[in-house]
Amino acid sequence: MKITLATLTLCLVVLMATGFPLEKKGGSSSGSAAKEKRVQYAAWDDVNVIAHGLLQLGQGLKEHVDKTKVQMRDISTKLKVFNRTVTELGKESQKLRVEGDALKARARGLEDREGQLLNVTAELREKAEEMQHERKAMSERMNRLEERVDSMLQGDAVLPDTNAGAKNSSDARSIQLMLEAQNKRIDDLMERIRLQQEKLDKQNVRIRTLQSQVQQTRQRPSSRSGNTGIAEQHDSPVEMASDCHELFLRGESLSGVYTIQPINAEPFKVFCEMTADGGWTVIQRRQDGSVDFDQRWQAYEKGFGSLNGEFWLGLEKTHAIAKDAGYILNIQLSDWSGDVASVRFPFQLGGEETKYSLKIQKTDAYSSLESSLGTDATSGLPFSTHDQDNDQKNDTNCAKHLSGGWWFSNCGRSNLNGRYFQTPPPKQRDQRKQSIFWKTWRGRYYPLKSSMMMIAPAVIENKS
Repeated sequence: MKITLATLTLCLVVLMATGFPLEKKGGSSSGSAAKEKRVQYAAWDDVNVIAHGLLQLGQGLKEHVDKTKVQMRDISTKLKVFNRTVTELGKESQKLRVEGDALKARARGLEDREGQLLNVTAELREKAEEMQHERKAMSERMNRLEERVDSMLQGDAVLPDTNAGAKNSSDARSIQLMLEAQNKRIDDLMERIRLQQEKLDKQNVRIRTLQSQVQQTRQRPSSRSGNTGIAEQHDSPVEMASDCHELFLRGESLSGVYTIQPINAEPFKVFCEMTADGGWTVIQRRQDGSVDFDQRWQAYEKGFGSLNGEFWLGLEKTHAIAKDAGYILNIQLSDWSGDVASVRFPFQLGGEETKYSLKIQKTDAYSSLESSLGTDATSGLPFSTHDQDNDQKNDTNCAKHLSGGWWFSNCGRSNLNGRYFQTPPPKQRDQRKQSIFWKTWRGRYYPLKSSMMMIAPAVIENKS
């Protein structure tokens, strides 16, 4: 109900008009000239009605005024909050601009530092090459000196002259001392080359870390544009190594579970086997039969098991680590008599489009032990499971015929993901050939006790 000031004024006028007497003139029936004044008054009930209406109008007006005051106070409070929010947004916007400028400056600094590190790395490589050339020259010189010593000694054997023999003996002693000095110098050079190689490895790690920092810095402003200025803190990929050997170069020396993040991949946990030579990323371990390895393709692709027990890391993660080649596959085996064997070879693992094909590179030290995988894998072997038959045997599904998933060729050379049998093994040959086996070591029908597969950069081979 809306009450206005005009309505209240109109009511007051009506009340005044009815509350005072009014004069009216009129003539008598006899036509007398006397005038009679007649006075009329408003009825008391009418006055009460109007007064009551005025009270209601006043009360309504008061309520309207109170309500308007409350609304004005609410509006004033909202205006203050709005002004404060606008001020805070302005400050936050300024803070974001300052942070953006700082990040840009840091990115430029990191790029400059990366360039400096690349220059230092190039210089170290040049020095290493010079040392290798010097070593080669010294080796040739040492060979010539050895030939000279041999010829002198032979001459000493046929010369009857005592003085000549003494002179030749003295010359031989001098040459021997020269050879010892040369050998010592070569040893010193080899040590310097080893130290330079370690510096190169550390520089490469720092360069990769800086590249990750630059990439993260460039992506950070765009990822924060949709926020209110408060970014959620996550683990930075800058702090994560790309594999276990990089963790080793950073000072980690204990074997265990670590988090790594290969380039252009999400971080994930791995088990690192730390040795005196470097860090190995374990991709498979069998030791007690606690995990069933007869899994489907998706399980082998994503990984399964416990990193502190038996597990398969996963084809996707292994490919993320070793997709750029330059890695070594290290396989360690043990039997129930306590004997152990190991085999290493350079390898390359393709991606999903190649069915994670494994390609082995033959080396000069290639042995028959490696042939259980290497002979058929030199041209590339795709991975197979019982629900995805990619093996090279046309009439048989090797994963069904044997067990588990593996880089099968003709079903008979190796399978480290087969069924785990406790000793003594089953008597039936059909069951034994489904076990963990490496044909060129203990034969196809000998179930192995344990196996472990690890990968590391090829540089670790030069230190072993």
